[in-house]
Amino acid sequence: MKLITFSRNGTSRVGVFSGPDDIIDLSDACAIADMNDLIDRYDALQPAIRKCIAETKTRLKLSEVKVLAPIPNVRRNVWCVGKNYYDHAQEFSSSGFDSSASRGAVPSHPIIFSKPPSSVSGPGDAIDTALDPYDSVDYEAELAIVIGKPGRVKADDDPWSFVFGITLINDVTAREVQKIHSQWLLGKGPDGYCPMGPTLVTMDDIQNFDALKLECYVNGEVRQSTLLKDLIFDIPTLIRTIGQSISLQPGDIIATGTPAGVGLGFSPPKYLKKGDTVSVVMEPVGSLDNVVI
Repeated sequence: MKLITFSRNGTSRVGVFSGPDDIIDLSDACAIADMNDLIDRYDALQPAIRKCIAETKTRLKLSEVKVLAPIPNVRRNVWCVGKNYYDHAQEFSSSGFDSSASRGAVPSHPIIFSKPPSSVSGPGDAIDTALDPYDSVDYEAELAIVIGKPGRVKADDDPWSFVFGITLINDVTAREVQKIHSQWLLGKGPDGYCPMGPTLVTMDDIQNFDALKLECYVNGEVRQSTLLKDLIFDIPTLIRTIGQSISLQPGDIIATGTPAGVGLGFSPPKYLKKGDTVSVVMEPVGSLDNVVI
């Protein structure tokens, strides 16, 4: 299923796509409070959702609604992974901004950090450069995994069984803040610096995970492009790394890392400027577009 959170007439709703631009509102028909509620009760709700798709005559057009982040009210910090593509690990390690560079360009174990809930924003929301006093705002296109079941990941568990679906994240970063503090939270945590969306696609709609292509465009120029098979640490490894000692929760989000081509990697750096439009793109999730102010 391709799910969406949207606003109509000032009210947040949960919907499912029944066509490329057709949305069925599930909030009233299935008594769903929000996307977290849907994820919590997904197994029980599936028959009702499929009945709505088959029987509901009223469709909303995508152009009639404001698309929000799929999970606008995340329950806790977004988990993030640093240096998880070989080309970006080299790019970042040689930049002078990497506080872990002394341990080598390619990490031996996943590097985990987080972004606070207040950093989450939606498609079309503005990325505010005023929150970075050094004018060093950068983009990072990332696939995000959404967790669907609770608990710690035991040795005999299949980590994929914890995955509900996928979405996209732009791990927006204030590079100079990241550098001067020698850690990543402050540079990556400003308000609105975690655009998410536009949709949440359940795993039963994903045919060949490794063949999915992740791309980033700035003003129509391709800056990043990779296949998911190029991750250093694959999805099961990331889930096991986090979940072996920290209990996962439904609705948890794991952003899996960014490939080469970030603004920092150019000489001189190509940081985001006021008036830019940055797009994180991957089918079947769609295009996550945000303006820079």
